[in-house]
Amino acid sequence: MGSLRTDPAAETGLADVRVVLPGTHDTASAVAAVPALEPPAARPDWCYVSLGTWALVGAELDRPLVTPACLARNFTNEGGVGGTTRLLKNICGLWLVQQCRASWLRAGQEWTWDQLTALAAEAPSLATLVDPNHSSLVAPADMPAAIRELARSAGEPVPESTGAVVRTALESVAAAIRQTLGELDELVGRRIGRIHVVGGGVQNGLLCQMIADAADRPVVAGPIEATAIGNLLVQLMAREGRVDLRSVRAVVRDSFDLVTYEPRAATAWNERLGG
Repeated sequence: MGSLRTDPAAETGLADVRVVLPGTHDTASAVAAVPALEPPAARPDWCYVSLGTWALVGAELDRPLVTPACLARNFTNEGGVGGTTRLLKNICGLWLVQQCRASWLRAGQEWTWDQLTALAAEAPSLATLVDPNHSSLVAPADMPAAIRELARSAGEPVPESTGAVVRTALESVAAAIRQTLGELDELVGRRIGRIHVVGGGVQNGLLCQMIADAADRPVVAGPIEATAIGNLLVQLMAREGRVDLRSVRAVVRDSFDLVTYEPRAATAWNERLGG
């Protein structure tokens, strides 16, 4: 954007420092740090899931996609780094598990994140699925009770144990991501081949595997701190008002350990959800 003004430059001694505008929305910076191989293009073969409390599911395009179908499916076009467009939808992420843990902590059950994931891994798979975006799960006083009540009202088996509740939450999020990716495929006119998961949700390997299984496509997980990394690299690598996302992403690939999850149970998910 330019150099520091004279007064702050003199006060700080940073006369030669440039002022760089990075992706100022957290998701814009996170997507800039997606370690994809392809350059930004109108038809990339990858999508992203910026996964934390919420899940931002979308594709990077070279221009906005403004159609009645986008409106009907509640997808938005947001500005991205380097003149790109982020076509995305915001759905529930790890909010359900976070609020379950908060409820259990209030009841004196001090489960760690790893303990809850381990309990979920031991629970039966695909036993109960609920709509993680349901209004009853936005801010209930007792999230485990709200999940059980939603399952009951939907005619699903009611998860009783701690592990079953957490597994229900995680698999329901994976199912919602599967549905959203199906909508994204329709909007861009092809089946996207690979999913990049970035953000804090990368630390939950069980959920990453569920996403790969539910969507029946490989998941590349990492980096965890994608927002900070994308912000920093854009500031460091911008030149004359432009940034080469291919170079930014090459640095990310070379700097962080990424984990790939291949689909292992896609048949079971298809039988459970149809398709």
